[in-house]
Amino acid sequence: MLSKVTLANTDLSVSTLCYGTNMLGWLIDQDRSNAILDRFAQLGGNFIDTARSYGDWSPEAPKGASERALGAWLKGQKRDDFVIATKGGMFDMRAGDYRNRVNPADVESDLHESLDHLQVDTIDLYWLHMDNPETPVAELIDFLNAAKDAGKIRAFGASNWTDARVLEANAYAAANGKTGFCAVEPFWGLAKPNEAAATQQGYQLYFEDHGGKLKDAGLAIIPYCGQSRGYFGMLEKGADAVPDALKAFYDNPANEARFAAAKAVAARHGATVSEVVLAYLVNQPGQVIPIFGASSPARVEESVKAAALKLSAAELAELAVG
Repeated sequence: MLSKVTLANTDLSVSTLCYGTNMLGWLIDQDRSNAILDRFAQLGGNFIDTARSYGDWSPEAPKGASERALGAWLKGQKRDDFVIATKGGMFDMRAGDYRNRVNPADVESDLHESLDHLQVDTIDLYWLHMDNPETPVAELIDFLNAAKDAGKIRAFGASNWTDARVLEANAYAAANGKTGFCAVEPFWGLAKPNEAAATQQGYQLYFEDHGGKLKDAGLAIIPYCGQSRGYFGMLEKGADAVPDALKAFYDNPANEARFAAAKAVAARHGATVSEVVLAYLVNQPGQVIPIFGASSPARVEESVKAAALKLSAAELAELAVG
């Protein structure tokens, strides 16, 4: 069973793993989505992450497919039992709008659509999905505070932002008596990416290399790609089990040593490499709550098992080689 913690800088009580729903509503139908979410809840999970844009890349799915699937499931639940996070400010793929939309007007439009898709009155944790350095942090913090005061959101965070911009935003908030970002959602997992290949696919600012001062800023860290897209788990079955695109994504010399370390730590604990990959984040100093993906209830069970794996500081250092 997953335990609960109070999310830093908020009154939100969240499970120590967050389920990421980017496959729901388009790749996974409603019945299967319900079964996955039911199992997560049965195992103590209450923290669920989605985004306004998830599923929009599938022309056969409705706009906001992931949010809609989650909202449909939520209708049969007690709303207060769950902490729902979603994101706005990404490109509008359905409209072919690929300009940077991180500004108050576009984010407000996304927020209203998310509330509608999710069929809720309030979003517990609202993320800016990306940053726009051309939009002053004051405009974004002022907008998010107004949305919070209006009861549309309870807390907010930044995904894919540089450490400098997050700290600038929170300094502005503190100086003006406003609420700042409570958390960051960075790209982070045990496997180190090939930066050029990852950036080409939209993954930027790998946290271990670019998190900088955010590691000590007192913010909750909610990493995506927390399982490194299954890379090391696939490698356990042999290099031929890894798709070429994923090999290119994680073509980094550090990963040979990290994979060897993960196997050694797994053998020591009687665990799988995949469990060690997720436990690497769960056991980090500070408040780190990784987002995991699962395409079946059985996969949820595997990830929850990983959250119980206790690693020492020495083992974390062993895994972070290279």
